[in-house]
Amino acid sequence: MPVIVVEVMPKAELLDPQGKAVAGALARLGREGWPGVRVGKRFELTVEGPVTEARLAEAREIAETLLANLVIEDVVSVREAEPVEVPA
Repeated sequence: MPVIVVEVMPKAELLDPQGKAVAGALARLGREGWPGVRVGKRFELTVEGPVTEARLAEAREIAETLLANLVIEDVVSVREAEPVEVPA
């Protein structure tokens, strides 16, 4: 069955404590060149039937009303997932 992927990120102007913690951990592990990290959420919605523009619009509405807190988060992507090839 097709899958629609919804990605939600904290608003850019807000502090991201999880991202700050990850950035600090990277520095402590000696990983250089990663001055900023932001942590978001990914949702995978399984769809009955084909993924149409109407279905994507419905997924965006679901994301904006249920999956994201629009006061502190932005829905940054609503798209059909790339098919995953399973090795035989």
